[in-house]
Amino acid sequence: MTVTRLKRKHRKNIARANNKQHIIKELLRTPVLKNVDLDELKSRFAPTGVAGAVAAVKKTATAAVDKVKEVVADAVDSVKEAVSGSDEKADNAAAFDAADAETKPVNADGQEGEHPKPEIAL
Repeated sequence: MTVTRLKRKHRKNIARANNKQHIIKELLRTPVLKNVDLDELKSRFAPTGVAGAVAAVKKTATAAVDKVKEVVADAVDSVKEAVSGSDEKADNAAAFDAADAETKPVNADGQEGEHPKPEIAL
């Protein structure tokens, strides 16, 4: 007598059992909430109704105005620095170029540096 095994059905049954065990483990993994302060949770959310909407808009508008004031103050400071420091920057650049030209030694062949590379005659 031969034994007939339904291999595909056996694999499906095992997969079903594994899936159910996995679902149970996932459900047990969620934490249990204990000692929840309802007043604290309610305070995190904005009040509802017309008064709540007005308060939310007012808060958003004041935050936007403060941000604009900061940006404008930064822009004014940068413009003041650019206007007052433009002459100083040009003078510093000219002095730097003059110092750079004086400190780099150049040999008779026109090569820069203390140890110029020798010319190779081909």
